[in-house]
Amino acid sequence: MNELEQLTIVDTCMNDKEQIIDQLMQAYSEGILYLVFTYVKNRTTAEDLTQEIFIKCYEKLDQFNHQASIKTWVYRIASNHCKDYLRSWHYRKIKLDEKMWDHIPSKSKQVEEEIIAKNQETSLSRAIMALPIKYREVVFLHYYEDLTLAEISKVTTININTIKTRLKRAKELLKDKMLKEV
Repeated sequence: MNELEQLTIVDTCMNDKEQIIDQLMQAYSEGILYLVFTYVKNRTTAEDLTQEIFIKCYEKLDQFNHQASIKTWVYRIASNHCKDYLRSWHYRKIKLDEKMWDHIPSKSKQVEEEIIAKNQETSLSRAIMALPIKYREVVFLHYYEDLTLAEISKVTTININTIKTRLKRAKELLKDKMLKEV
């Protein structure tokens, strides 16, 4: 779906928010899910947050002002929602609880680890997931979602030069990690 089609959809269907959200979910749900996963590293949590993000898009659809593309707008909501989640009391409490119970093996944890291992089949994807979030975010948006540096800047509200630096640093870190594995 190109940008012109997206804007036409929003313009012609502004009264039918459900249809718009349905189209946005069809177009971007997989990409948003992957983006969210890069933040939280847990498939179930990523799926829950993805649903929350599209609910938030539904609620804020009337605030879309065409200053950015609809894709950039959705990804910015997703990025901000993930950052809010990582700062939340709930997330910090879950991480504390997980650390307390890490020494006790559980079947569900083993199943989750197997699922994550299958999703991260290549060493490159594992290396990307090991990057700090500020590098993972720009790598995902640039290389997996094909956003331009300007679009990434709008999504993340980070200066373009900072994005360039983060991409360069991420490439260096990935190169070092990949060379160590060889």
